[in-house]
Amino acid sequence: MKLPDDDTLATATLDTPIGRLRIAAIASGLAMVLFPNQKDVAFAKREGSAPARIHRDKALKALDLYFEGRKRDFGGLKLAAAGTAFQKSVWQTLAAIPFGETRSYAEIARAIGSPKAMRAVGLANGRNPIPIIVPCHRVIGADGSLTGFGGGLPTKKWLLEFEGIMGPRLL
Repeated sequence: MKLPDDDTLATATLDTPIGRLRIAAIASGLAMVLFPNQKDVAFAKREGSAPARIHRDKALKALDLYFEGRKRDFGGLKLAAAGTAFQKSVWQTLAAIPFGETRSYAEIARAIGSPKAMRAVGLANGRNPIPIIVPCHRVIGADGSLTGFGGGLPTKKWLLEFEGIMGPRLL
């Protein structure tokens, strides 16, 4: 992943229980949330344009409320994730997974009308540039197991426990 090449780019960091998140927004919306372990993305402080700062600040506030346990969805944020049409359809479906629930890759594939595209769904899920807000952590294996996650499996487990999802089948 790399930051959007956009001169309106506004960035910030947010300390959370899972580490320091890095946030990037452009004039059209929130573009990226990076986990602490994603060190391969060059990230510098940028003030950006006024519209980008508004999107960045709304995302920071929403994530803060989420980690305080006072926010369960991110419906009011404008997102500007770069991706293919297929990836965007997967991400839109991920965004509809309610707080406290999970879906399998097969369920996501069926929801987007491509029931045999489970692997492609997995790849799109892994390329989600706006995790937590687009809750890719809520996608698990068909057998209920935890599967790969850009923030690392301990972070995925923490998020699922935080949302009250972790149970005996997700150990």
